[in-house]
Amino acid sequence: MSSFNSMIQSDKPVLVDFFATWCGPCKTMSPILEKVKAQLGEGVTILKVDVDKNPKVAASYQVRGVPTLIIFKEGQIMWRQSGVVSDSDLIGLLRQMS
Repeated sequence: MSSFNSMIQSDKPVLVDFFATWCGPCKTMSPILEKVKAQLGEGVTILKVDVDKNPKVAASYQVRGVPTLIIFKEGQIMWRQSGVVSDSDLIGLLRQMS
Protein backbone atom coordinates (compact mmCIF):
# COMPACT_ATOMS: atom_id res chain seq x y z
CA MET A 1 0.00 0.00 0.00
CA SER A 2 2.80 2.46 0.82
CA SER A 3 4.46 1.92 -2.57
CA PHE A 4 1.06 2.46 -4.23
CA ASN A 5 0.61 5.71 -2.30
CA SER A 6 4.05 6.95 -3.33
CA MET A 7 3.35 6.09 -7.00
CA ILE A 8 0.10 8.09 -7.14
CA GLN A 9 1.84 11.20 -5.73
CA SER A 10 3.37 11.86 -9.16
CA ASP A 11 2.96 15.27 -10.77
CA LYS A 12 2.09 13.53 -14.04
CA PRO A 13 -1.20 11.63 -14.35
CA VAL A 14 -1.29 8.08 -12.98
CA LEU A 15 -4.00 5.88 -14.49
CA VAL A 16 -4.86 2.98 -12.20
CA ASP A 17 -6.76 0.02 -13.63
CA PHE A 18 -8.40 -2.00 -10.84
CA PHE A 19 -9.04 -5.38 -12.46
CA ALA A 20 -9.57 -9.10 -11.81
CA THR A 21 -8.16 -11.98 -13.83
CA TRP A 22 -11.63 -13.59 -14.13
CA CYS A 23 -13.27 -10.40 -15.47
CA GLY A 24 -14.12 -10.32 -19.21
CA PRO A 25 -14.36 -6.52 -19.57
CA CYS A 26 -11.00 -6.24 -17.76
CA LYS A 27 -9.41 -8.32 -20.51
CA THR A 28 -10.90 -5.88 -23.03
CA MET A 29 -9.14 -2.99 -21.23
CA SER A 30 -5.61 -4.43 -21.59
CA PRO A 31 -5.08 -3.62 -25.31
CA ILE A 32 -6.81 -0.25 -24.79
CA LEU A 33 -4.33 0.63 -22.05
CA GLU A 34 -1.45 -0.49 -24.26
CA LYS A 35 -2.66 1.94 -26.95
CA VAL A 36 -2.89 4.75 -24.39
CA LYS A 37 0.68 4.07 -23.21
CA ALA A 38 1.91 3.91 -26.82
CA GLN A 39 0.32 7.31 -27.55
CA LEU A 40 1.33 9.12 -24.36
CA GLY A 41 4.57 7.33 -23.45
CA GLU A 42 6.35 8.94 -20.51
CA GLY A 43 3.51 11.46 -20.08
CA VAL A 44 1.48 8.96 -18.10
CA THR A 45 2.03 6.13 -15.63
CA ILE A 46 -0.33 3.18 -15.91
CA LEU A 47 -0.71 0.85 -12.94
CA LYS A 48 -2.71 -2.35 -12.93
CA VAL A 49 -4.03 -3.45 -9.53
CA ASP A 50 -5.45 -6.97 -9.18
CA VAL A 51 -8.32 -6.53 -6.69
CA ASP A 52 -8.08 -10.17 -5.58
CA LYS A 53 -4.39 -9.82 -4.71
CA ASN A 54 -4.67 -6.26 -3.32
CA PRO A 55 -8.02 -6.11 -1.52
CA LYS A 56 -6.89 -3.39 0.91
CA VAL A 57 -5.94 -0.98 -1.89
CA ALA A 58 -9.22 -1.70 -3.72
CA ALA A 59 -11.25 -1.25 -0.53
CA SER A 60 -9.52 2.01 0.35
CA TYR A 61 -10.84 3.49 -2.93
CA GLN A 62 -14.28 1.84 -2.63
CA VAL A 63 -13.74 -0.23 -5.77
CA ARG A 64 -16.90 -2.34 -5.96
CA GLY A 65 -16.83 -3.40 -9.61
CA VAL A 66 -14.12 -4.17 -12.12
CA PRO A 67 -12.73 -2.75 -14.22
CA THR A 68 -12.61 0.54 -12.32
CA LEU A 69 -10.27 3.19 -13.72
CA ILE A 70 -9.04 6.04 -11.55
CA ILE A 71 -6.74 8.85 -12.66
CA PHE A 72 -4.62 10.33 -9.87
CA LYS A 73 -2.44 13.41 -9.97
CA GLU A 74 -0.36 14.41 -6.95
CA GLY A 75 -2.30 11.86 -4.90
CA GLN A 76 -5.70 13.37 -5.75
CA ILE A 77 -8.45 11.56 -7.65
CA MET A 78 -8.98 13.58 -10.84
CA TRP A 79 -11.38 11.18 -12.60
CA ARG A 80 -12.99 7.82 -11.98
CA GLN A 81 -15.16 5.44 -13.98
CA SER A 82 -16.17 1.80 -13.89
CA GLY A 83 -16.45 -0.28 -17.04
CA VAL A 84 -14.62 -0.26 -20.35
CA VAL A 85 -13.44 3.17 -21.54
CA SER A 86 -12.17 3.80 -25.07
CA ASP A 87 -8.53 4.65 -25.74
CA SER A 88 -9.52 7.95 -27.36
CA ASP A 89 -11.51 9.01 -24.27
CA LEU A 90 -8.65 8.10 -21.94
CA ILE A 91 -6.04 9.84 -24.10
CA GLY A 92 -8.18 12.98 -24.20
CA LEU A 93 -8.64 12.98 -20.43
CA LEU A 94 -4.96 12.35 -19.72
CA ARG A 95 -3.82 15.06 -22.14
CA GLN A 96 -6.05 17.60 -20.34
CA MET A 97 -4.42 16.69 -17.04
CA SER A 98 -0.80 16.70 -18.19
